[in-house]
Amino acid sequence: MENNVKKEVELYEGMCLWLDSYLNDKLRGKNCKIITVDCHSVYLDKILERYDVIKYYPQVVGLQIEIDVLGVAVFKDHADLYFIEAKKTQLNLQNLGQLVIYCKLCNPEEAYLLSSAGLGSLNKVLNNLSREDLLDFGPQKTIKRIQVAKWDVIRKTVDQHSIFPKI
Repeated sequence: MENNVKKEVELYEGMCLWLDSYLNDKLRGKNCKIITVDCHSVYLDKILERYDVIKYYPQVVGLQIEIDVLGVAVFKDHADLYFIEAKKTQLNLQNLGQLVIYCKLCNPEEAYLLSSAGLGSLNKVLNNLSREDLLDFGPQKTIKRIQVAKWDVIRKTVDQHSIFPKI
């Protein structure tokens, strides 16, 4: 059985299902509405307008940000964003740089850089060179980190053994 996909778009449905399940477990009892959507070909501001949460993220209007898979937890007085950037090729610094910029502009609750082909050259940067700081985003007092991992296309889930940084 092949353990990768021919087109990146084939990853999105499984990642949407995984993120939806993850958020429902994580936020159980928190009195919020959870939305997960494949939005790889639609700008983030348009998606946030569609779900009436753009008022919480006015800084994204007009930035032409395209997130592959988006999770939104809508609360009474705010909304939290969850990003997944998907790749079918091995990960590199360009992939990470794109997501870091999106995270610094939007400050999601969590962000994932997932590849069905593995960590690639990011493995050296993160593990051998110990540059975890490249994953950092968020206001200085509440630094958050992008999670980088291999996506298991057979099981349609994150490969827990590959997650970086290790928790």
